[in-house]
Amino acid sequence: MQRPIKITLDYISTPESSVLIEVGNTKVICNITIEHTVPPFMRDTGKGWVTAEYSMLPRSTKDRTRRESTVGKITGRTAEIQRLIGRSLRSVIDLTKMPGYTATIDCDVIEADGGTRTAAITGAALALQIAFDRYVKKGIFTANPMKELIAAVSVGIHNNAVTVDLDYNLDSTAQVDMNVVMTESGKFVEIQGTGEEYAFSSDELNLMLLEAQKAIKNIIMIISEYVPKS
Repeated sequence: MQRPIKITLDYISTPESSVLIEVGNTKVICNITIEHTVPPFMRDTGKGWVTAEYSMLPRSTKDRTRRESTVGKITGRTAEIQRLIGRSLRSVIDLTKMPGYTATIDCDVIEADGGTRTAAITGAALALQIAFDRYVKKGIFTANPMKELIAAVSVGIHNNAVTVDLDYNLDSTAQVDMNVVMTESGKFVEIQGTGEEYAFSSDELNLMLLEAQKAIKNIIMIISEYVPKS
């Protein structure tokens, strides 16, 4: 059963846009910063860039985890999630419509109960859409670079049954855990699936993808209500 979703716009007042997304007890703040600069590899390309950073507050989980800044490096999990968020959003962005600009997505988990990366992607998509729309209205961008919305959800097999939008308790005991990222038009961007002491069949895979599609369609319908109307 899909968890309830709550959206708070402009949760932080200082960024170009800010979204607090709550999926059940998972809470992620997604802030957008747009700067008139691009990384060296994008110079003289006539394009902009979109990148992401992700972190979890020390007490976003039951036990306190050390800040990665005190350790001196990010974990492999953090690096993988940052790359996932960035490439997921870039799949629906026309970088030629933001030449010379970089949009940085900061996703900070303030409470984690499973599905933090999927919530981050969904919240980031809405926040980015709003930030781009504001830049169009200011006359900085001639058109919104985002071609369509994107959203993500977790799905898995728990107690031999397909379950969508796993919380921590379900995720930690699931036989299969999968993250699915899809566009508003129904195309897949990323599928990450792993069996835990369990090998799943093609029929089970197809059923998980079907349930994920249904859930993502519902998620996009919810966040679409917060997109500025032109």
